[in-house]
Amino acid sequence: MTEPPAVGAEELKVIPIRHWGRWVAAVVLLALLGVAIYGMAQAPVDYASIPTYLHSDVILQGLWGTIVISVTAQALGIILGIIFAIMRLSKNPVVTSIAWLYIWFFRGTPVIVQLLIWFNLSIYVHTVSIPIPFTHMYLFHESMNDFMTPFMAALLGLGLNEGAYMAEIVRAGIISVEEGQTEAALSIGMTRLQTMRRVILPQAMRVIVPPTGNEFINMLKTSSLASVTTYNELFRSAESISSAKLNPIETLFTISIWYLVLTSIATIAQYYIERRFARGSSRDLPETPIQRLRRNLFTWRRPKIPNTSTHTAVALSGVTR
Repeated sequence: MTEPPAVGAEELKVIPIRHWGRWVAAVVLLALLGVAIYGMAQAPVDYASIPTYLHSDVILQGLWGTIVISVTAQALGIILGIIFAIMRLSKNPVVTSIAWLYIWFFRGTPVIVQLLIWFNLSIYVHTVSIPIPFTHMYLFHESMNDFMTPFMAALLGLGLNEGAYMAEIVRAGIISVEEGQTEAALSIGMTRLQTMRRVILPQAMRVIVPPTGNEFINMLKTSSLASVTTYNELFRSAESISSAKLNPIETLFTISIWYLVLTSIATIAQYYIERRFARGSSRDLPETPIQRLRRNLFTWRRPKIPNTSTHTAVALSGVTR
């Protein structure tokens, strides 16, 4: 058998594949985007009033209300999620059944229905009290009208609903940790509570954090439903302005900008939290947005691609038939 003549590296011409479909899709999308922007520009909307509404006292009060109810409801949901996730994993059938019923009910009914139930509960329940056993005294006793404020109704409606979803997220994170970790912790004398707090949950956080961040971003938007309890948040503030000025589109655009700002901040925070918890499982941490921006801005030359043509020529020269 004879060997073919060696092919020099300079004789190999690499022709890149042209993806015409990508260019066509890009042109079509840009055309559609241009049509949408032109249509919005021609609409009889007073865009000049939007910057004024962004900094109005009514909108800023609603913005603060949205932040407060979102953070507190998410915190309540996380606490309940941890508790009921542990209850779901319990070997006690009664405890497991109660946790399952809680998750089944609050995940299976709409959030707005739960909010309205809490808000209208004072029609049927007139007092809220926690009695001291075997006495006529109370640890807590208050009228339901005074207790069930718009904030409390929104907190219970959003927080209890979020707790059901967080319970499944936390449970998924816990069962993602190998059982050998639990067995090893118990073998050195740690209690189950210590094992959960010091061994299981720190490792489960890598699984828990990403969906929890998504849940908080969703909470920022779902908080707009709290307006049915007359709680003052962004959407209710926009309604009060639009009913007085008769400009619903401008106010809706205004609160949409604020929602985008809040969700963008939450997205960046989620990225850094995920990056922190990834330190123990990844050698090379992903670049931060600032690092990626600096690399793209200050890299003037394209990265060098190793010349594989020489290796290809050598490989071809060694082929026999």
